[in-house]
Amino acid sequence: VYKRQVSTQSTWGPTRARGQQFRPHTMGFLDADLLYPIEADEKKSVSCDETSSFFRKHKLKRLVQGPNSYFMDVKCPSCYAITIVFSHASTVVLCGSCQTVLAQPTGGKARLTEGCSFRKKSDL
Repeated sequence: VYKRQVSTQSTWGPTRARGQQFRPHTMGFLDADLLYPIEADEKKSVSCDETSSFFRKHKLKRLVQGPNSYFMDVKCPSCYAITIVFSHASTVVLCGSCQTVLAQPTGGKARLTEGCSFRKKSDL
């Protein structure tokens, strides 16, 4: 009659070396606060010269994924009228009242004309 040897160590679940006590993982999936990430976590693996800007990390490699684009209020330097401009505008943006060029498209972000002041629109 063949007897099967019963092992004391379970084959299911985490394994451990002899003499060591099993410790459950202390870091779980939702242990990090995803709504308010620590700035140091966001700036990990970013070189020293790029740490000044929060958006230097790729949009999918951040702790909380988000777009790099935004809308902004641009003030015309000649008539002081405010125009809403998309940060990655692909066409030339003109002032509504005096037809001054406010932004010119580039390969990525739009380049604002010298003298234009801007502010990012807040999320609604």
